[in-house]
Amino acid sequence: MVEQAHSLFPAPPEEAAATPQHSTGVLPSQAIRELVRDKVVTSQVPIEDEQIQPASLDLRLGPTAYRVRASFLPGGGFTVAQKIDAFGMHEIDLREGAVLEKGCVYVVPLLESVRLGKRMFGIANPKSSTGRLDVFTRLITDRSTEFDYVDGPYRGPLYAEISPRAFSILVHKGSRLLQLRLRRGSPPATDTGIRRLHDSVPLVRPESGEDEVAKRIWHGIAVTVDLKGDPATRLVGYKAKPHADLIDVDKTDHYEPLDYWEPIAAHPDATLILDPNAFYILASKEPVTVPPDHAAEMYPFNPLHGAFRAHYAGFFDPGFGYADAAGAGSRAVLEVRSFEVPFLLEDGQVVGRLMYERLTAVPDRLYGGAIGSSYQRQGLALSKHFKR
Repeated sequence: MVEQAHSLFPAPPEEAAATPQHSTGVLPSQAIRELVRDKVVTSQVPIEDEQIQPASLDLRLGPTAYRVRASFLPGGGFTVAQKIDAFGMHEIDLREGAVLEKGCVYVVPLLESVRLGKRMFGIANPKSSTGRLDVFTRLITDRSTEFDYVDGPYRGPLYAEISPRAFSILVHKGSRLLQLRLRRGSPPATDTGIRRLHDSVPLVRPESGEDEVAKRIWHGIAVTVDLKGDPATRLVGYKAKPHADLIDVDKTDHYEPLDYWEPIAAHPDATLILDPNAFYILASKEPVTVPPDHAAEMYPFNPLHGAFRAHYAGFFDPGFGYADAAGAGSRAVLEVRSFEVPFLLEDGQVVGRLMYERLTAVPDRLYGGAIGSSYQRQGLALSKHFKR
């Protein structure tokens, strides 16, 4: 991950694309494009340029989904197809669209497959919009013993495990719920490297100033929750309604928020009691910045923080928050779910830690409005499916 800090103003993307700056790290958009050209990443349907994000590739659902009895990992001796044969209940045709019911588990072969060498591996995350709908989505590969990791050498198909939690969803062949990062080698992550990076480009901006940042850096940078909200609106978050209609994942700016969400107003003491198994959209207290030559991931759960999980879709692309007022940052939106018991959150409480990963080069496209990114300059925001 992070080894050293780089210039506050790295080379422009068109210049950086020509020559990799590092032999190890997360691959940028231009390198992903080369892997597609060289058939390291292949697909039954041609890969579209809009699938290639600054440091990841959007993965698409294939034409068939399988309802299965339970989530599973194939383990060292089995393929995913063999497990589907053993635990599948029925097939679902996605070519004209189909509903995946909340509370059920599905496995869908993806259109993309990979041929990774031993020095390259992949890591998957739900896309931001997937996480904000509370659709629990993970990547599976043949003979895997972990979700979301593709360890090289691996040549074979990719599968998505999908379990809608808050809302039933309508999906189609080609729907994009997951994104895949590809990494060459394993550059080490160190708190020293993060401190150096923060000295170059402020990564988080606590209200209490720079002295607070030093205290927060420990296995990443601590991110806290905002429960005071905007003084004008007093809005601090949203809670998913338990009996809402289904959502078509391919529609944007379409649904009325109040049909699906209960707005949450700030409590006088800036606290929020999470109901067991309810799903919430909240926001970080501090703005976050991801420099153009790095990506970031928020580790979603630490039992030391409490009986809840925050931020299922934990990946931040290069340039997130960077272009806003010359790097003033954008707040991280948090997907939060309490486990089993009510849990009290307080304003400024730690909900996760950001780890920064170095890229091999600056991407030839950065996160932001220029490539149609949905959440640059965001405050507290629902997924792109809902009307603004």
